[in-house]
Amino acid sequence: MAPAGLAILLGAGPVVGHGIARALANPQQGNLAIALLARRQESLTDLVANLKSQCPGAIAEGFVSDTDPTNLSQAFEQISKHPSFQDLKLTAAVYNVKTPSRVPYHEETYQHFTEHLQTYVGGAFAFSQLATNRFFTDHGETTLADGAGKKGTLIFTGVTGALKCNANFAAYGAARAGVRQLAQSMARELSEKGLHVVHTIANGPIVADSASAEVKSGKKISAEAVGKVYLQLVRQEPDLWTSELDLRPAQEKF
Repeated sequence: MAPAGLAILLGAGPVVGHGIARALANPQQGNLAIALLARRQESLTDLVANLKSQCPGAIAEGFVSDTDPTNLSQAFEQISKHPSFQDLKLTAAVYNVKTPSRVPYHEETYQHFTEHLQTYVGGAFAFSQLATNRFFTDHGETTLADGAGKKGTLIFTGVTGALKCNANFAAYGAARAGVRQLAQSMARELSEKGLHVVHTIANGPIVADSASAEVKSGKKISAEAVGKVYLQLVRQEPDLWTSELDLRPAQEKF
């Protein structure tokens, strides 16, 4: 079965990234060829091999990149030229980067604080701009009002820190809130042009084992469930778009 389009995922880790990639790439689910971006080649090699083993017929390739704009630009260029993705239009792009930072306020430094913002918020901007350019190159810039269809879906994976910040997480909270505001601004500007922009907030531990007792009882989120939700977002049509989504297991306190 030929893939229905292309997905690009930055932050292709072994748990959440794997769950998202599997839902998007599985020919029986999203049926999207997927470009996986992560910092280490070793983890990419394992993830690509696992995807192809678990989802026969899936098209998945790995590209080394972090959130640095130059490295991201190189990765997007490599994706555009890769033979596995020829003639495929970008359908989904996912920013799924983790940048933990826990530092007591009086031990925080200006350099670390600003570097954290640059890495996470700057990375989100660089990734989203490259993805947006690719969406419009592939699908054109005609608006929905002028009869064009949906261009694609751009998803930012966030956490509770985007809404409220705990002690010792000043840089982390500022960065997460910044990406949420970026997503809101993009959604308000680009929705009428056919680009669906979503910011999700994942509350609670996420695990790979979807059959565990803690997952079944609603204590933890399965990565597979996150992937299924992301696929639902990708499939939404312009008559109803989710802009923000709060994800939590049933027993998580809020």
